[in-house]
Amino acid sequence: MPDLLIELLSEEIPARMQAQAAEDFRRIVVRRLEEASLAFDDAVSFATPRRLTLLVRNLPLRQPDRTEERKGPRVGAPDKAIEGFLRSAGLRSLDECEQRTVGNATFWFVVRERKGGEARDVLPGLVAESILEIPWPKSMRWADTAARYVRPLHNVLALFDGRPLEGALEVGGSIGRLTFNAETRGHRFLASEPFSVSTWDEYRDGLRARHVMLDSAEREETISSEVTRLAAAEGLRPKEDRGLLAEVVGLVEWPVVLIGSIDDAFMEVPPEVLTTTMRTHQKYFSLLREDGSLAPRFATVANMVAADGGRQIVAGNERVLRARLSDARFFWDQDRETPLEASLPALDEVVFHARLGSVGDRARRLEKLAETIAGYVPGADPAAAREAARLCKADLVSGMVGEFPELQGIMGRYYALEQKLDPAVADAIADHYSPQGPGDRCPTMPVSVAVALADKADILTGFFAIDERPTGSRDPYALRRAALGMIRLILENRLRVPLRAVFGAAYEIYRQTLPTFAAASPEGLPPEAVVNQLLDFFADRLKVHLREQGVRHDMIAAVFALGDEDDLVRLLARVHALEAFVASEDGANLLTAYRRARNIVAIEEKKDAAKYEGADVDAAALAAPEEQRLHRELEVAREVSAAAREAEDFSAAMGALAALRPSVDAFFDEVTVNTEDSHLRVNRLRLLSAIRSTMEESADFSKIEG
Repeated sequence: MPDLLIELLSEEIPARMQAQAAEDFRRIVVRRLEEASLAFDDAVSFATPRRLTLLVRNLPLRQPDRTEERKGPRVGAPDKAIEGFLRSAGLRSLDECEQRTVGNATFWFVVRERKGGEARDVLPGLVAESILEIPWPKSMRWADTAARYVRPLHNVLALFDGRPLEGALEVGGSIGRLTFNAETRGHRFLASEPFSVSTWDEYRDGLRARHVMLDSAEREETISSEVTRLAAAEGLRPKEDRGLLAEVVGLVEWPVVLIGSIDDAFMEVPPEVLTTTMRTHQKYFSLLREDGSLAPRFATVANMVAADGGRQIVAGNERVLRARLSDARFFWDQDRETPLEASLPALDEVVFHARLGSVGDRARRLEKLAETIAGYVPGADPAAAREAARLCKADLVSGMVGEFPELQGIMGRYYALEQKLDPAVADAIADHYSPQGPGDRCPTMPVSVAVALADKADILTGFFAIDERPTGSRDPYALRRAALGMIRLILENRLRVPLRAVFGAAYEIYRQTLPTFAAASPEGLPPEAVVNQLLDFFADRLKVHLREQGVRHDMIAAVFALGDEDDLVRLLARVHALEAFVASEDGANLLTAYRRARNIVAIEEKKDAAKYEGADVDAAALAAPEEQRLHRELEVAREVSAAAREAEDFSAAMGALAALRPSVDAFFDEVTVNTEDSHLRVNRLRLLSAIRSTMEESADFSKIEG
């Protein structure tokens, strides 16, 4: 069975778009083939900087014949309904229809036999429509054409069964159309003459012979192995950077790795500056010595086989890098002349948010909040936390961070160390943005943790207070990331931080330091409401964080629903104890009994228009031994579980509840709740309500699913 081969040759496609575009193109063509009833064995796509390629294996030469059925109105339906059906089906009379009984009624059906068309006739339109359907993040028109594509298209190779499809991509304008053909081109500089192909093997091998590696995985392996080999030859190793590797793979069709040198004069500049300059602007790989320090070498990937072995390419790259690093060294020397403290007034000129003041206002808030939070971080010096928070944003107005924004915090640390500040303060300046994602390192030094928590608590409180909360997929201020950062800081450092107190303090600092804050807050939204909304938000974020660790979200909800838990470490201990309880046989059976008791009470409360929750059980009126025993054991369980919770022994608290199982089972087996004696009935409903209330002191079991 024949193959379908499509190649879209264009100007350079941005590296970040290539992989997704190749997959989107494959997905679109596959969907359209399925809609056209053209089965196939496999469909694979490829991307290089200049081309998207799709190979569909073993397509049929023609569509299969198929039967189409259409159901019409009932037999005996009004004439207008019959006429409308015939008209829509393109029929003249009911003689062309047949009757079928469906259920208890008989309907008119039209049945048509559709002959399958030749695949070669179907494919040209299918391919053309698929090309224009690719959903690029950004697209363009070129010349004065009407069609849109990511970059100007030069050629469309479209082969089926070894011959080009008879069709074209209509782009309009001065270009008019790109006729489907069997030609392509190799490397832009090394083999630009067109050549014809008739099979996949000829296409793939022809490109390779003309310096094009079609498979991005092969280019990635080539670059990675060559960088490692050439670095090892000099006793070095590459700095791991998967993001840069993926980007460089999308920049070259024939990767040639070369090693260049960094002038020793630049090695006194912080290594982060050097690696950022090389990575961001030049797409160079940094090379490290065995001890992990930055070596005065870099690896670059050329898209060219040079006659001189790449000497001129390396020299050109070294020359460009020298100019870049000269700028970086200038900023480094200039910034060190200004103490961080002297940079603070300039922060007042930088707007943080129109309704939340300047970055200077924020630094003053962080100064107070970090000192407060330091009291909850064992080993954190409040004075050091205060100083670090005051200075942590100062590098934002430095020349280096202005040129390389990704170095904010990192440069602040270097400037602080140059000024002989406390190393703990310098580290906190560098760490206060962290963690910024699930793979980011979480600070552990006490002062760093305190300032990082303050940074995130401030931004969360401020934006919640002005009602700028995340909605759906929209989170322009990265508040979800800030909340997850706080969760990681607290849990990974096992900090006993009362979130309610922290957010309350942050709100009060806003109110004290920002005169416009009260006006910025929505009318009628008191501090308590803001804090409650933040805690609800944290509950949702905690579910996301713990779900990745296999913790059930309903367990978290059951503990959070109590409304009195804002200590994440203690909350997690309660969640784990609850999980173990529900997983045990006694716990699972008691949960079933709890639901039964809760449902009975709810039904009877609605029937009686009364509330039995919280009402005292009349111990003297308990008649059956089973209810007397249950009452006694409920009192014991309540006391034991309360004492265990106070001691934060949540496993023991759950164990006290599990001990109720035999008496609860006996009660339901032997005692009739809805007895004719009204006083006895009410007393037993109060006893059932006591089961519910006793258990709900440890968790809201109604939130547990299953």
